[in-house]
Amino acid sequence: MKQQVLNIGSDDATVTVAVAMLSLLCTCGAITLTPTANGNTNLHPLILIPGAGGNQLEAKLTQDYKPSSFVCNSWYPLFKKKNGWFRLWFDSSVLLSPFTKCFADRMMLHYNQDRDDYFNTPGVLTRVPHFGSTSSLLYLNPRLKYVTEYMASLVNSLEKLGYIEGETLFGAPYDFRYGLAGEGHPCEVGSKFLEDLKKLIEEASASNGGKEVILVSHSLGGLFALELLNRNDPSWSRKFIKHLVALSAPWGGAMDEMLTFASGNTLGVPLVDPLIVRPQQRSSESNLWLLPNPKVYGHHQKLLITQNRSYSAHDMPDFLRDIGFLEGVYPYKTRILPLIENLKAPEQVPITCVIGSGVSTPEILFYRNGDFDEGPEILYGDGDGTVNMVSLLAVQSLVGEDNKNQSIKVIKIDGVSHVSILKDEVALEQIIAEISRINSHHSHTAFGNIFVGR
Repeated sequence: MKQQVLNIGSDDATVTVAVAMLSLLCTCGAITLTPTANGNTNLHPLILIPGAGGNQLEAKLTQDYKPSSFVCNSWYPLFKKKNGWFRLWFDSSVLLSPFTKCFADRMMLHYNQDRDDYFNTPGVLTRVPHFGSTSSLLYLNPRLKYVTEYMASLVNSLEKLGYIEGETLFGAPYDFRYGLAGEGHPCEVGSKFLEDLKKLIEEASASNGGKEVILVSHSLGGLFALELLNRNDPSWSRKFIKHLVALSAPWGGAMDEMLTFASGNTLGVPLVDPLIVRPQQRSSESNLWLLPNPKVYGHHQKLLITQNRSYSAHDMPDFLRDIGFLEGVYPYKTRILPLIENLKAPEQVPITCVIGSGVSTPEILFYRNGDFDEGPEILYGDGDGTVNMVSLLAVQSLVGEDNKNQSIKVIKIDGVSHVSILKDEVALEQIIAEISRINSHHSHTAFGNIFVGR
């Protein structure tokens, strides 16, 4: 396996030097990127794949919907389109206590053991707006751009590079509540997204003269991208995929998910009671997928400790049972474990991981009185504030002996968090410089084994 690791401080002169070197190479002709009136003709098409919560969702209620309260029936949502659809994520009314429960009920998923799959709450229809476009990735709520910006800064930087929406730049939003399952298990929503993503890749390539596509994922989007590559023949990847640039990818899950399942997680949204949204968060298929992977975290690392026992990544069924989420045990054991145990790097697809480091990240949770309704004491370690470093770097250890030519590059950026990587100036400079470098190579190029310290 060929690896390259760059360690970059957020105030490091390395960033300025790297960008200056890129500009010099372009000036001297070592890299030829020729802009035209319509953008840059030498750019490979690029598709953005967001993370969990990283795109808008819309919902519509049918006569089968049973509201949990008078408020949910009469007053929520406050704004609807003429055809009955309304913004489900992100809707600012979730901040108001009476509406938080309405929101959680409508976002809830339900596992049907007879059908072995997940489904919406009865009477709640959902859809993902603007598939193929970046428009639903820019802001989670266009009315609240300042506080709900997601990929707007990244898209703006890509457009400055010469990318054009709908021509060389595309988005692949999805219903992030749903995930995937191990082989042999139905997964209607997640599998449909992979089919749509594959079709989008092929169409983007065809409309750009057969050029391979660059995939740029954030967080959970990296796991979907990885599954897409591993579920298709390597010959398909060689034909259609130029490179995977994974931002903040939780290859091995995250300790933060155990906190979410145990006590609920407001995700930084003020005024929200975590216990009100906890049932919905537990119901999310993708959240089960993001629990710490035993293959990555191992047997011996204790992740959660109570007065009666401790839990490692291998104890997830017991953990789910002990927090009172019995309905999650069976799908975790039958659907999720086979999926994450088969985690592996794709064959012959170059990968660049851009990650934050040096941000305090939950590493061990202490529930001394065993009450999961109360917030735990937390021991912090290295990571990006959400994903632990062992998970951010896990893809390096997933390369098999028969795939030694797999190229993996890791760019560490000090002090950049899981989400701020999408708008931090230093991070954006690195991401754009890496995409420029990828565009400058006419074939899949292995990286040297180069380590650059701070």
